[in-house]
Amino acid sequence: MDKRIDLIINNLKEVYDPEIPVNVYDLGLIYNVDVDEKNNANILMTLTAPGCPVVDVLVDDITQAAKAVEGVEEVNVELTFEPPWDKSMMSEEARLELGFF
Repeated sequence: MDKRIDLIINNLKEVYDPEIPVNVYDLGLIYNVDVDEKNNANILMTLTAPGCPVVDVLVDDITQAAKAVEGVEEVNVELTFEPPWDKSMMSEEARLELGFF
C-alpha cells in the first residue's frame, strides 16, 4: 500500500465534524482513500445525513488534510450515500465516545 494513504488517514483523524466530537475517519464517514499514478488523492466519503449543514466545511477540511501529505498533487473528494451511513460504521473508540454501547 502507498505510504501516502496511511499519512492521509492519519491526517483525516484530525478532522472533526463540528457537530459530533469524533473524527471523520473513526466516525466511519470515509469509505475509501487512494492515491493514483498522477499523485492525486481520491477520497470516497459519506455524511451522517444527506442534509448535513456542514458538508462544505467537512469537504474543505478533508481536502486540506489530504493536500498536507507530501507527494499529493490534487485531492478529489466524492460524496456518496451508498451504502447509507449508520452507527455500525463507527470505530469501537467512536462508539464508546458517543455512548453507543
